[in-house]
Amino acid sequence: MTVDRVLLAEPRGFCAGVEKAIKALAWMVRVFEPPVYCYHEIVHNRHVVDQFRAQGVIFVDDVDDVPAGAPLMLSAHGSAPEVVVAARDHGRVVVDAVCPLVTKVHHELRVRASKGYTVLYVGHHGHEEAVGTMAVAPASVRLLERVEDVDRLDDLETDEDGSAQVALLAQTTLSHDEWAGIVDRARQRFPELWMPNRSDLCFATTNRQAALKALAGVADAVVVIGSENSSNTVALEQVAVEFGCPRVIRVNDASELPDDLEGTVGVTAGASAPESLVQAVVERLDPRDGVQHCPVTVEEEYFPPPPELRELLRGLETALSLINAAPAAPARPDPGDPGPDARVLGGDRTAAAADVLDRLGG
Repeated sequence: MTVDRVLLAEPRGFCAGVEKAIKALAWMVRVFEPPVYCYHEIVHNRHVVDQFRAQGVIFVDDVDDVPAGAPLMLSAHGSAPEVVVAARDHGRVVVDAVCPLVTKVHHELRVRASKGYTVLYVGHHGHEEAVGTMAVAPASVRLLERVEDVDRLDDLETDEDGSAQVALLAQTTLSHDEWAGIVDRARQRFPELWMPNRSDLCFATTNRQAALKALAGVADAVVVIGSENSSNTVALEQVAVEFGCPRVIRVNDASELPDDLEGTVGVTAGASAPESLVQAVVERLDPRDGVQHCPVTVEEEYFPPPPELRELLRGLETALSLINAAPAAPARPDPGDPGPDARVLGGDRTAAAADVLDRLGG
């Protein structure tokens, strides 16, 4: 390769939801004897999934495959309500690692459906997030994947004046360009279309696309790091093409890089791709004139651990205190006491999921 320079997009890689999910599953691996079960891939990245498999995690597509009493994590993409209920049967210890942004869409769908709306959901057929979201109110939701799908909506229930109560929601990991045309057409067809005040699109997805747009037009090639089943990774590929990059390559890791890259190469990573993969790609590219960082924003969002995990660790702390004959926590905590969550998980905000994965791999 004769790469002159690497343009490194910032932000890239792990988002707050992925950080939350990976650290939560790492806690379960540390607390429970293997196997620990996970419903679907914890995040859509082959390397992350393989690292957890090596730690004894078993990924399943049906919660009925999880033995009674076993520890089970529900993935970051969100699960159908009936799956969550079934998961808690038979004494299983369940931690739901759903991203809060997906939970927001679930809530919006539930509320709109209860008010009689037909909800148009923009997403990818078969994607775990789309499946889980649409299951919240299946009788009230229609899946849209392209602009033409809006024009096929000829059987919606209407009021006496012929108007329809219609809302529009979206899979969080879409690209803005991927759904903008659908939004425009839906507004034309349904002038009273309801949409949330804040976009359903994940801020991390939007930020990664903005960072890539800033360099795609000046790079001779762009390398997008991430797995093919990652929706936001695929969206990054599309963004790079649409913004004029003559060559766009998606790789799982540095071993998949072609040998004929040259000139200026942009590098980014999907929201579930570890930073270690990014560094390995940059090292393999070995740019003659070095690496230029291209920041567009700084992400400071933090999602705390799932409530079930916090409760589990509080119980574990209490049990260890009893075993060690430590004094029990007071009924009314001292005002200066940060509380059990802070004691057990005090370093969670500053702990990086990438470092957690490295420690697990040990």
